[in-house]
Amino acid sequence: MSGYTMSSRGEDPVHTVRTIARVAQMLVELRDEYVQRPREDTLQQIDQRLEDLNKLHADLKIKIANQRENE
Repeated sequence: MSGYTMSSRGEDPVHTVRTIARVAQMLVELRDEYVQRPREDTLQQIDQRLEDLNKLHADLKIKIANQRENE
């Protein structure tokens, strides 16, 4: 058996980057929705998506550091 192992999807930075893009697209859509019809629940959804982005940002930093260690 070789020393090569496939990284799981959760460890792959590509997965994280794609998730960041999906959340960013959701934010754009929520912005449009809020501009057309300002509602508190829409603001709460925007706030939640921003929290999601913060978590993804932290996750991406860890994955970058792990990749550097494995090089």
